[in-house]
Amino acid sequence: MNIQDPATRPKGTRERTLDEVKAEFMRRAGKLNPFEDIKPEDAAKVMAALTSLDKDHWAEEWRKIGLAYEAKADALEKTDGSRERLAELYMQAFDACRVGRYPSPVSPGKLAAYHYSLRMFGKAAKYFDPPLEIVEIPFEGKKLVGYLQKPPGVTKPAVIMHWGGVDGWKEDRLKIAAAIMKAGLASFTIDMPGSGENPVLYGDPAAERTYFAWLDYLPTRSDIDGRTVAVWGGSFGAYWAARLAYTAADRIKGAVFHGGNVHYGFQKEWLVPAFTTGGATYLFGAQSLLDARGRAMGVKTVEEFLEAVAPLSLKTMGLLDQPSAPLLGVNGKLDDQAPVDDIYLLLEHGNPKSARIYPEGHHMGRTPGQPADEIATTIVAWLKDRLAQ
Repeated sequence: MNIQDPATRPKGTRERTLDEVKAEFMRRAGKLNPFEDIKPEDAAKVMAALTSLDKDHWAEEWRKIGLAYEAKADALEKTDGSRERLAELYMQAFDACRVGRYPSPVSPGKLAAYHYSLRMFGKAAKYFDPPLEIVEIPFEGKKLVGYLQKPPGVTKPAVIMHWGGVDGWKEDRLKIAAAIMKAGLASFTIDMPGSGENPVLYGDPAAERTYFAWLDYLPTRSDIDGRTVAVWGGSFGAYWAARLAYTAADRIKGAVFHGGNVHYGFQKEWLVPAFTTGGATYLFGAQSLLDARGRAMGVKTVEEFLEAVAPLSLKTMGLLDQPSAPLLGVNGKLDDQAPVDDIYLLLEHGNPKSARIYPEGHHMGRTPGQPADEIATTIVAWLKDRLAQ
């Protein structure tokens, strides 16, 4: 069945209606991830303009907001506006276009919105404090792009290399980068395979090598301790952190598996419900979760997706009982995108591991009423301890 074709979607697929999307977006705007940085007045303007859930229509309306902020910042830049104000305006431009491509650029309009967002982020980054360095390295005839930020006043800081999943890309991790730098560590943010500017698909044999390329690069830097590195993967990208805990056990000090899949989450018994009646935290409903993951994998049908992810299971690969770097699993018991059972599976095999499971938590452990930074603070503290050993 084609994941883009409504006529052949899995039976029971639940999508929000236009009115439901509008109401849900307004509930989240300015408050809840991933729309916490959107101004409610901008959200209201876009919601009022939407006449359908056509992907390009959605992207176009958000692009208008983004371009208006960019034009305002461009004009201010010519009159020597403050660095803080310019960063703020360009980031508002970026965030509008980021929402325009959300959750993943699966249409021409959404892809255009993504390219606009990269341009706007680049303009904003010139004014960040601490500075953000855009790092590019060659990779098998292509290139990899990462963002390095260093904590002020720290000589050769240890490094946390981190990434998100199919919808949260490296530009979206500034708050996490800030928490890392607050702990006196360098933040190195990248895109997982199949997302952002990573040129390799999630299931490609070269996918893991993109991480090894960065682990080779970091020690070449004289301004960071590139041999003292820990990794942190989020959501669908968490898989790669768990995998690296085994395959790069001698190269990393620790790994955080945050809201992801290693075995059960790659099985038909989990994925079909997640792609139909689950995925409730996704704005447009479960179908858009399927769209986004399908794009990351480079597949067009549910059957192709199931076939492509099955071999990625760490159990199938025979890794679970192998020695691993220190590994922390974090998620909510109520997650409908990644099964908490995958954390228990990791705990039940190999050398002892750590876990923080939130009993009332949803995807990534997010829990109603919980301080927004609690989980990141907990994870950074664990990683700092590992890097100090």
